[in-house]
Formats: sequence, structure tokens, C-alpha cells
Amino acid sequence: MPNKTILPPEFASAIGAENKEFAVKAEREKPIQKSIAMILFGSVWTAISGIAMFTGINQILKGEEISFKLNGSPAVASLDNLSALLMPGIMIGIFVLIGLGMLCFGIYSIFKKGGYFVGTKNRLVYYKNGNIKSMDWEQFNGNIEVRGNDQKGTIILQMRTGKIVHKKHGGERFVPDIVYITGIPNALTIEQICRKRIKENDPTPTQWKTI
Repeated sequence: MPNKTILPPEFASAIGAENKEFAVKAEREKPIQKSIAMILFGSVWTAISGIAMFTGINQILKGEEISFKLNGSPAVASLDNLSALLMPGIMIGIFVLIGLGMLCFGIYSIFKKGGYFVGTKNRLVYYKNGNIKSMDWEQFNGNIEVRGNDQKGTIILQMRTGKIVHKKHGGERFVPDIVYITGIPNALTIEQICRKRIKENDPTPTQWKTI
């Protein structure tokens, strides 16, 4: 059984006498691919916003005029009329800050360590920095992905909870909450345990077909 991980005393105490079907320590909080994606997206966002800001500043310093629309009305900015740049400048500055924020968060997430996971018959329990989160198996929808192999892999569990995201061109879609158990040994074995317990605790009634 994949439960040889030594748990922090306060976490072991919280589990109590429940039988631990697996106990592992995640290598990091989220898969490194997600961190890299955030870094790339933040870099592109910052670059585009920064280029727009630099181009505008460069034109103004050269004594050129910048024509644009402000609240639907034509506007012109120059060294003699910098007030027209106030709102566009604030907006571009916000975009630059958002890009830098995503970039910094992506870099930070690479080094963010994961916590401990324990699976019992009735629940999945997570512990990190003194905080404990307990999730009953019935909270998961059964969609599981495994990346890597049984020596070192990542398990991605979808939950029934989540949020509605509105699409750019209309419509909406449901995005489930995700639990990542990242960079762990015995990943395939643990995935089988999770799948079994989720199926056993599935609150959705079985649909019987009449033959």
C-alpha cells in the first residue's frame, strides 16, 4: 500500500483511527506545465502592453501627435495636451501590471511546494502549513487524469463544484474545480484507489434500462 509517507503529527492526529489507503507528499502545488503556461502568457501580455506604452511615450517625446478615440469621441494627445492621455495611460498601465502579476505568480508557483494527501475509505484529506481540507469522495465527479508513470506521476481530479465561464462569442461553460496531486510515487496505484472510492460514493443514481 502507498502509505509509507511520514505525516506531520498534527495531521496524523486529525486522521485519527481512519485506515489510510494511501498517504503521499506532493512535490509541488500544481503541475509545472501550468506554471510555465502562466509565465508564457504573462510574458506575452506584458510585452504587448509594454510595447503599446513605449510606442505612445516615444511618439509624444518626439513631438508627434497621437490620435485615438476616447469614450467614442476623437481625441488628440501631444506634449501640449498630455491630459488627453490620462485615461488611456491608466488603462495601459493596468494591463502592464496585470501581465507582470501573472508573470511573477507563474515564477512563484514553480517553487511552491505541495502538501500531504491522505486517502481513506470515505474522504481525501489535504494538509499544508497547518491547514487541513477534507473532501468526501462524493464531491468528485469521477473524471481523473494521470500524467507520468507509477514511479513518479501527477493525478488530476475533477470535482463537482466549479464556476460558470462566459465564452467570448456567447454561451457559457462549466469549469470544475481541480485537485492536483503532483509528482508522487505510486501514481497509477493511487489513481485506481481514488477511482474505486469515487465510484463507490457516487451520489448519482444508477440508470437502469428496460430490455
